[in-house]
Amino acid sequence: MATLKLLSSMAPREVLAATIAAYQKTHALSIEAYAAGGVEVARRIAAGERVDIVVLSNDAIDKLVEAGQLSAAGRSDLMTSEIAVAVAAGASHPDLNDEPAVKAAVLAAASLSYSTGPSGRYLEKLFDRWGVLDSIRPRIVVPPPGVPVASLVASAQVQRGFQQLSELLGVSGIDVVGTLPAQIRHVTTFTAALSPACADVAIAREFLTFAASAQLNALKQQYGMAGTATHAGDL
Repeated sequence: MATLKLLSSMAPREVLAATIAAYQKTHALSIEAYAAGGVEVARRIAAGERVDIVVLSNDAIDKLVEAGQLSAAGRSDLMTSEIAVAVAAGASHPDLNDEPAVKAAVLAAASLSYSTGPSGRYLEKLFDRWGVLDSIRPRIVVPPPGVPVASLVASAQVQRGFQQLSELLGVSGIDVVGTLPAQIRHVTTFTAALSPACADVAIAREFLTFAASAQLNALKQQYGMAGTATHAGDL
């Protein structure tokens, strides 16, 4: 039996580990799962690292498919995530009830942090639309690759942290205030694709069909994710 290598960004890593464990209860499958920052994963795939399954935000997957580094036939949406806001444990919680309240909380923050991934890219566009990006940039702390925003919040290096909810849940030393309100809600879809050199395409596709199925929706919710309406039918 081939051992498949799965490489993902940080946000879905806990869900993927639980999914692999659930699948292995009824299937003989060997998967070695690794995670890194999404930008780093995309760079490694583009550089030709050997891997069987890749899980990244859907836009990152699409770019790698377009470049021929991943297979279009093995593309499957697995889960979605929203951006949430965290503060140090016990700190006062900002109002997140609507867009003006979030803008006020951003402007009032002594420091804030977000990643270079899909959540950070969205926030930069949002702050730019508000016309405040240049004025708050000196207070923005961008974590080094592989360093979670939650750790900066927990250690009081930043006052407010914005990150995928899945990366904030269960982290000690922080309080998760909530997700962004409906007016500025942003959902990231995490998508899987196979390498053209996948060691066992049939087994990998079977696993991804399971990983995309509705039966895992409750498990995904435990980790701050949600299922997708799309199943892996194109696999």
